[in-house]
Amino acid sequence: MIRIISAALLVIAGALGAANAQAPLTLDQVKSRNILNCGSNPGLIGFGAPDAQGNWGGLDVEYCRAIAAAIFGDPTKVKFIPLSANDRFRALLSGDVDVLIRNSTWTISNDTPPGLLFVGVNYYDGQGLMVRRKLGVASVLQLSGASICAQRGTTTELNIADFFRVNKLKYQIVAFDTGAETIKAYDAGRCDAFTTDASSLYAERLKLTAPDDHMVLLEIISKEPLGPLTRDNDPQWFKLVRWVHFAMLNAEELGVTKANVDQMLKSENPEIRRLLGTDGKFGEGLGLTRDWAYRIIKHVGNYGESFERTVGSRSVLKMIRGQNALWTNGGLQYAPPIR
Repeated sequence: MIRIISAALLVIAGALGAANAQAPLTLDQVKSRNILNCGSNPGLIGFGAPDAQGNWGGLDVEYCRAIAAAIFGDPTKVKFIPLSANDRFRALLSGDVDVLIRNSTWTISNDTPPGLLFVGVNYYDGQGLMVRRKLGVASVLQLSGASICAQRGTTTELNIADFFRVNKLKYQIVAFDTGAETIKAYDAGRCDAFTTDASSLYAERLKLTAPDDHMVLLEIISKEPLGPLTRDNDPQWFKLVRWVHFAMLNAEELGVTKANVDQMLKSENPEIRRLLGTDGKFGEGLGLTRDWAYRIIKHVGNYGESFERTVGSRSVLKMIRGQNALWTNGGLQYAPPIR
C-alpha cells in the first residue's frame, strides 16, 4: 500500500537531500555500527511482523537478513525498525534506517521526491478487494452501490475511484487513518468490502474474527510493484541492495539452495562458480567479499525458498507464485547475470 507523498515531505526531502550530499557511505556506517538498520512494516503477516517472542519474519524481513548476511556473514545483525506508512520515507531520508524494505509501491510520486531511490521489485502485487461470503458476490463488478473500507490518503482510495468510475459503478468510501483502524472497521461490519494490496488481504484476513467467512475476490484492479528504497546519494549502497535480490534470483534459477550451496562450491558450471565466488571477485565492486552471494544463500536461501517459507506454500498465507515466479517459469522475476 502506498501513501501519497505530501508537499511538506517534498520540502523535507529536498532539504535532507542537500544536507546528505556529503554524507558518509552507508556501507561504512553499517560496518562501523556492526548492525543494519532496516525500516520494516510494523505488522504485516508474510512480509514483516514480529511473533509473540519478538522474532521478526516475512519476505521483506528475509531481504534485510540477506543484506546483513552479505555484509557480515551473519543474518542476525539486523535491527528491525517498524514504520507506519506516514513515517517510512521520512525515516529513510533522515538516516534513521539504512534501507526501507516495507511493501512500498514503486510509483512516480514515490520515486521522484529528492533523496528517494527505488531499488527494484521484490514482489509484484496488485490491489484487490475482500468481501463477506454471505454477500453472495464473486466479482468486483457486482459491488455497485457497496461501501468500501480503505485507508485514507493512499492510492488505494484513488485506484478504487478510477476502477469504479471506468466501470460506471456507484460506491461509497469509508476511510480511516491507519490500516489497523480500517480492517477493524470492516470486521465490525461498517462496510461491505475491504480493499488494499492483494498480498495484504490474505494477511489481514487472518486477523478477522471469523476468517473463513470472508473471501478475496479474483480481480486485481491496479499494478502495485513492491520494493525497497535507499537514499539517492550513495550509488554503491543502492547497487549492493539491488544485487542482493539479484543473487537470490540467480541462485534459484541455477538450482543453488541453502541445503546444497556447500556442495555447489565444487560445481564446474561457470555461472555457479561466479555466483558463489569460486571464480572472479565480483563482490569487490559492491564493497563486499568475493563470497558475498554464498553468504546470502548459506544463511537465508534463494528467492524461491524465501518466498515459499514466508508467503507461499509453506506459510500460513499459501499464496501462489504467479507473477513472482522466475521468468523461466512464466513470471516476472528476472536478474541480470553475474559475470
